[in-house]
Amino acid sequence: MLKTEIEKALEVLKNGGVILYPTDTIWGLGCDATNEAAAAKINEIKGRSEDKSFIVLLDSEARLPSYVSEIPDVAYDLIEYAEKPLTLIFPGAKNLASNVINTDGSVGIRVVRHDFCSQLVQRLRKPITSTSANKSGAPSPAFFGEISREIIDAVDYVVDWEQELTVRKQPSTIMKLAPGGQFSFIRK
Repeated sequence: MLKTEIEKALEVLKNGGVILYPTDTIWGLGCDATNEAAAAKINEIKGRSEDKSFIVLLDSEARLPSYVSEIPDVAYDLIEYAEKPLTLIFPGAKNLASNVINTDGSVGIRVVRHDFCSQLVQRLRKPITSTSANKSGAPSPAFFGEISREIIDAVDYVVDWEQELTVRKQPSTIMKLAPGGQFSFIRK
């Protein structure tokens, strides 16, 4: 079942589509983070401003140098020792769609520890976007049953994995890193 769902989602992502999928935090809207048209489609689905950046998911911290110009050593420690999902905002984003990167050149990256997500990213060999599965300004759904029909109908594929779970998941902790290794909390 998991393998089948990964295959289906992978096909949609490779063809520039948008998926609705479970993550290590809340359900998300995702696309190939290097595909500008796919990222624009997510903004359209959410009804949000095009200048808003995305969180990007990677399957391993070893891939960070492909998407970030400079990685402070503390980033690897933070990723290794984080007890709950952690998104790090790095300056100097690269090799991503321009509309995925923040206007200041930064990008939020989470190394995901979730069977479905990590296998999907590994198979795609590219990062995927992750943004909450809701209209801009509406509350983020804590589980699949809270996602609006409008969002479900707008995506190219709804992943049939963990839809029955009703555990209220929380968004990730977000920390901003400076090139020298200083960091600050954006969301705890």
